[in-house]
Amino acid sequence: MTGQVPAAVSRACAILLGVPARTAQRLAVGTRTAVYRTGLADGRSVVVKLYAATAHRNAITEGSAFCAVANRVPVPAVLGCGTLPGHGSTALITADLGPITLGSAVRSGQVRDDRALRDLGGLLGSLHRTPVHVSTPRRPFYEQVSSLGRRCPPGTLDRIAPTLAAIADASRTAPVWCHGDVHLDNVVISGPRAVRHMVDFTDAAVGPREADVAQTLVMTDAIASVRASTVTDAYPLALDPRLLSTWAVFHTVRCWAHSSPGDDRAHLDVPAEVLHLRRKTAGHTAAESDYFLHEPGFLDHARDYFVGTARPPVSREVTVMAADTSPDDVAQAAEALVTFWAR
Repeated sequence: MTGQVPAAVSRACAILLGVPARTAQRLAVGTRTAVYRTGLADGRSVVVKLYAATAHRNAITEGSAFCAVANRVPVPAVLGCGTLPGHGSTALITADLGPITLGSAVRSGQVRDDRALRDLGGLLGSLHRTPVHVSTPRRPFYEQVSSLGRRCPPGTLDRIAPTLAAIADASRTAPVWCHGDVHLDNVVISGPRAVRHMVDFTDAAVGPREADVAQTLVMTDAIASVRASTVTDAYPLALDPRLLSTWAVFHTVRCWAHSSPGDDRAHLDVPAEVLHLRRKTAGHTAAESDYFLHEPGFLDHARDYFVGTARPPVSREVTVMAADTSPDDVAQAAEALVTFWAR
């Protein structure tokens, strides 16, 4: 939507860039952030990301992550970052790389799906080679568990206790910069050489590489062995298959926990066309990602859900779940599948 420039966007450009904003197109809006493609008075186009006061730490982390990883993986240039007086919000302004994402290129047929998955694996590998300074803040695993527990029905964490224990007890490897939300629409294709750029480091943190790769597998419907191997074969660093699977369980349950009643993410039996219309009616934009739970293939991949590349698909254990299954029951089924796979 292009129209009157929001006051926070106008102030961000004036304070951080010293240039008035002339136009603003909303690209995405969430509970903590809003993103605008903004035209400046000097002719430049930039992307202004606004963070609520409660997400100030995310703003600082995202700006720091962009600067830290820029020499290892293509990212948009940071033009300004700071708190806006009188608004209580924080703004991050980056160069505008254009509207074409890897996801939109796949949907239009310009890029094959397997090629896109390989691109993600390669980008993750480059990102995870970024040196981590000793002073870089870590996000303890217990914080993630506590956050999940606040959203889950009682007993959910108990049912995935083996998964949580496996993650907590895993041997410590050198931490890496984790993006935290790598999927096809968080990669922008830009320039005459169609360079893939990572964007949206809102959830960036230092942690184990398996956590970041597993999140990508979940968000791209690449849990099944064939699609998973397309990503991991392009990933240049060593991965612990068991730890990768346990993180996949955690991220799967987390996705379910964040899908509230009435959210179209919670209705797996709704055709993609209906979901698209729902999202359009609700004001969502094409720049937003398609959640993996929207894909019919997700259900088809259930029987080999946690199979690593070194194992044949599991056919002795099949779990079929209704579209309206609660997060609590999903957690129990996920734990049972992992227990079976690990025998």
